[in-house]
Amino acid sequence: MENGGNGNGVAAVNYESKATSTITIKGILSLLMQSIDDEKNDAENNKRVISLGMGDPTLYSCFHTTNVSEEAVADTLLSHKFHGYAPTAGLPQTRQEIAEYLSRDLPYQLSSDDVFITCGCTQAIDVSVAMLARPGANILLPRPGFPIYELCAAFRQVEVRHYDLLPEKGWEVDLDAIEALADQNTVALVIINPGNPCGNVYTYDHLEKIAQTAKRIGTIVIADEVYGHLAFGTNPFVPMGVFGFTVPVITLGSLSKRWIVPGWRLGWFVTTDPSATFKKPKVVERIKKYFDLLGGPATFIQAAVPHIINKTEESFFKKTIDNLRLTSDICCKEIEEIPCIFCPHKPEGSMAMMVKLNISLLEDISNDIDFCFKLAKEESVIILPGTAVGLKDWLRITFAADPSALVEGLKRIKAFCQRHARKCLKQY
Repeated sequence: MENGGNGNGVAAVNYESKATSTITIKGILSLLMQSIDDEKNDAENNKRVISLGMGDPTLYSCFHTTNVSEEAVADTLLSHKFHGYAPTAGLPQTRQEIAEYLSRDLPYQLSSDDVFITCGCTQAIDVSVAMLARPGANILLPRPGFPIYELCAAFRQVEVRHYDLLPEKGWEVDLDAIEALADQNTVALVIINPGNPCGNVYTYDHLEKIAQTAKRIGTIVIADEVYGHLAFGTNPFVPMGVFGFTVPVITLGSLSKRWIVPGWRLGWFVTTDPSATFKKPKVVERIKKYFDLLGGPATFIQAAVPHIINKTEESFFKKTIDNLRLTSDICCKEIEEIPCIFCPHKPEGSMAMMVKLNISLLEDISNDIDFCFKLAKEESVIILPGTAVGLKDWLRITFAADPSALVEGLKRIKAFCQRHARKCLKQY
């Protein structure tokens, strides 16, 4: 790998050596941002930074939360009633409201006892892995996926086994691979729907097959639905809990994406399990004791949840969906103009997509990591190397951005690719 003149190549090498196990998305994005800062210190570079790497839509003006949410939080804060500790599992009214909210899409009714409030979905992920950890345990994770799962598993000494998502089939789960990977020590199968990083939304039929496969191999499903309801293609969002009678499901989610408030850190860990597998006294006690160790979201944020969920108008959600549909369309259209990047499946949900990088068309780029560091240095555009989510020589692009920023960022990527194209391809 060629080094830049300022040490950004060293950062890329260091990242590459750690990417498979311990690096986080925030960690690599921080290194990419540092390479831009170093370049600006060394030379005149007046280009504004365009970040298409972080799934935080609040960075852009066209994505913002509803006034209802802000007013609800202000009211609970100024009421002076919620300055103290909340119960470790969460405020009762918050747990009840989330149970009712999730039950709208289920063929059975959840209770507040099924719901535990977490500090964002990330804490819910950690809880789910911690609850299942035992000597010799393994967990089945999607590739590409969300690297926090690998990190949590590493801390808990849980073996990770990856199953592939199939780009030629709209990033569906490779069910045969799951059956081949599983054994008596498999404690869970993780699915992410709507998909991060792929932007896929699974059909009812495919989710049913996943549930049946999990039942056959004798494991539970952890359903990461942090992007729940953010579906703008032909497939509607179907929660995995619909199949709770087939297989026990732990549902993870948050307010972060649908309400566009990732900084509020309001998430949930929910046992969507009508057959009561998780209701066994020892299991319930284990979950409760673990939550006694944790600190949840601020009490006044929790207290605002019932008002936020009940009073947010459908028009707010529709506007978010319309914006995501528009920006994903823009992203796909601009990518068609970049010869070395190919999108195998148009996104149908979430806020990100995966594209294949054809290294053979580029003259002095060795892999996806090299591509992203040089792109950041030369064009002040940040995207995530696919290696960070498990796929070498792919890229993850976040399209939850203002249309103007998205177009400019992708045009800079096109210019970068043209500048680094093999000489016989320069005419493109």
